Amino acid sequence: MEPLLFYRHMSIHAAIEEKGRSALNQIEVSSDLEALDAVRVSVLGKKGSLSEALKQLGQVPPEERPKLGALANEWKAKIETAIEARKEILAAAQIEADLIRTRVDVTLPSRKIHLGSLHPITRTIRKVSDTLGRLGFDVTTGPEVETDFMNFEAVNIPKDHPARDMQDTFFLGPGVVLRSQTSPVQMRTMREKKWPVRILCPGAVYRCDSDATHSPMFHQIEGLWVDKKVSMSDLKGVLDFFAKELFGSHVKIRLRPSYFPFVEPGAEVDVSCALCAGRNPHCQVCKGTGWLEILGAGMVHPRLFELAGYDPSEISGFAFGMGVERIAMLLHDIPDLRLMFQGDQRFLKQF
Repeated sequence: MEPLLFYRHMSIHAAIEEKGRSALNQIEVSSDLEALDAVRVSVLGKKGSLSEALKQLGQVPPEERPKLGALANEWKAKIETAIEARKEILAAAQIEADLIRTRVDVTLPSRKIHLGSLHPITRTIRKVSDTLGRLGFDVTTGPEVETDFMNFEAVNIPKDHPARDMQDTFFLGPGVVLRSQTSPVQMRTMREKKWPVRILCPGAVYRCDSDATHSPMFHQIEGLWVDKKVSMSDLKGVLDFFAKELFGSHVKIRLRPSYFPFVEPGAEVDVSCALCAGRNPHCQVCKGTGWLEILGAGMVHPRLFELAGYDPSEISGFAFGMGVERIAMLLHDIPDLRLMFQGDQRFLKQF
């Protein structure tokens, strides 16, 4: 071997040994996986120190190149083995650090589990039903898909009445509608059983309307009492008891004459404002009037008794109806009807 080539052979050999030992030292002191990967790239990468040393093999005799290549592969294997061993140690240390950082103190009290609660509409229906149930009213239900006759004509709403227009009622087909009030339940009950009748009819009803105070689907509770000598004073007594039980013993009610096709005479029923009692002209609840409308009521129209097969000369009765959402909004000071249909957990958790 010529002296110059011999020295080049020795310098490449020494460079490989030096780069290998240096890499092992760097691997040993790597403090995390990112630093370890940086060592791997700097030594074994395409532009790494060991790769750069091997590029000089063209400067040595061909018979010496296999020896230097074998030496380079030997160091490469040592470095890769050292990297894998160090990686396992660093990974285990990282897991241990994560466990320590996220350790749970089992002595701390557990988080309070949120239990499901009744929807304000359901709560209101139950409260009204329980209150009037103490006066002997039984809860009765009926179908939500009704015939046109039972929804309108059977409760004295003639064919030319505005409530029968398309913009108010959902028509499913010829002679079939989604009920627009729970009044058909009263008529079905009277047709199926003899008087006396004392029932409550809660349920969903449907009308073509939607805004902050109206919904296309909402809930009503209607009451019916049919017997001998039932009078307007009985109606007022029942409603006075109902209002005091729901809104407080200090509230008063008033009846204002009004028209409903299925009662005669009819009345709108107001309850005195429980917040200001009529003393605050700027009250946000009653708008300064001192009164809040809660329901409609009246004496059952004789025509309904005839359609039910009762003799109007033998009996009398009263009926009343209220919007459940309206009562719920007053009881819980809910500003927007739509909140009760959005399923927002922040709203529902309040109940």
